[in-house]
Amino acid sequence: MEAKYNNLEELRRKKALLKKEVSDMEDLLTFDNTKQSLSAFTNGFTDKFLTEEPKPGGGTRLAFDSSGIVKEFANNFRESVLTRKNVHSITSSPEAVSIAENALKLGAVNLVGKYARENLNNTSWKKKAIGLALIYVAPVVLKMVRERLENYQRNKTTSSMQHLI
Repeated sequence: MEAKYNNLEELRRKKALLKKEVSDMEDLLTFDNTKQSLSAFTNGFTDKFLTEEPKPGGGTRLAFDSSGIVKEFANNFRESVLTRKNVHSITSSPEAVSIAENALKLGAVNLVGKYARENLNNTSWKKKAIGLALIYVAPVVLKMVRERLENYQRNKTTSSMQHLI
């Protein structure tokens, strides 16, 4: 670890370089530049999802860019679909099944929400009652149906295991 230096000037340059490195590390740790600090901690993963926007009073602030997540999701999904040749291999992948389930859930929530919103804005009291029922009663009913389906599936699995034994 003992370094040999030829002259005092070389030692001063090395000292200045080390001081600069230490101050750069301190800047990262104190989040002076938040985007740069997060980028260093996450090895550049957050760069796609964060943008710096100017503040009205001067300076910049860090903003979340949701379009980056959508692009990343679309690219990953496209790559996973293109790498698999048939539908069976896509459905056998747990990631693809999870993505499909989440997409279906979001689509159902969007459709029901839109229908409920339209009914609530309607002048007919019957339509408003349907809209309120969709908002307050439908989630409870769906939860009960899901629990019953899970119990049914669990019972069927248990009975089929008993038949195998």
